[in-house]
Amino acid sequence: MPISSAPSASSASWAVAPEPVGSAAAVALWRAYYTEVSDRWYELREGRRTDGAELERGIAADTGAELSPPAGVLLLARHDGEPAGTAGVHLLAPGTAELTRVFILPGLRGKGGGAVLLTAAEEAARALGATRVLLDTRHDLVEARALYVRHGYVEGPPHNTGTYAERWYRKDLTPRTA
Repeated sequence: MPISSAPSASSASWAVAPEPVGSAAAVALWRAYYTEVSDRWYELREGRRTDGAELERGIAADTGAELSPPAGVLLLARHDGEPAGTAGVHLLAPGTAELTRVFILPGLRGKGGGAVLLTAAEEAARALGATRVLLDTRHDLVEARALYVRHGYVEGPPHNTGTYAERWYRKDLTPRTA
């Protein structure tokens, strides 16, 4: 399912393709994602960064196994050939997929990668048989929330009770066009 975008205004190109959860690139991006969201959580609530041992426990606790075939996929975005972001999609129930681990490296944000990655994730959800996508996020992840709204996601009622879930979004997927 390789998906490429046209070069953006910065003349950089994006490509998105499935990636094994345990690959070196996927693990490095998972670490970057988890470190950022964990640090933001603790800085906002306790005025500190994540303790190293705490960080390692959190990273190890979420293996991403649900993002493996046949009911899931991890997508890796590359910017000019270099690993730059991820999005995970997995089925929660027939017809319903969950979007998770949506992340673009901070230095590459604002260059169109989020839109390319989100489009690829929606296509991956369709390929899994989903007709709608659900996701959760936090209040403080304003960049992510803005991305979702720009791409047609609407806030809805909670669909889970995740510890860090503070906002829930959904989007009905349009059928594939021939």
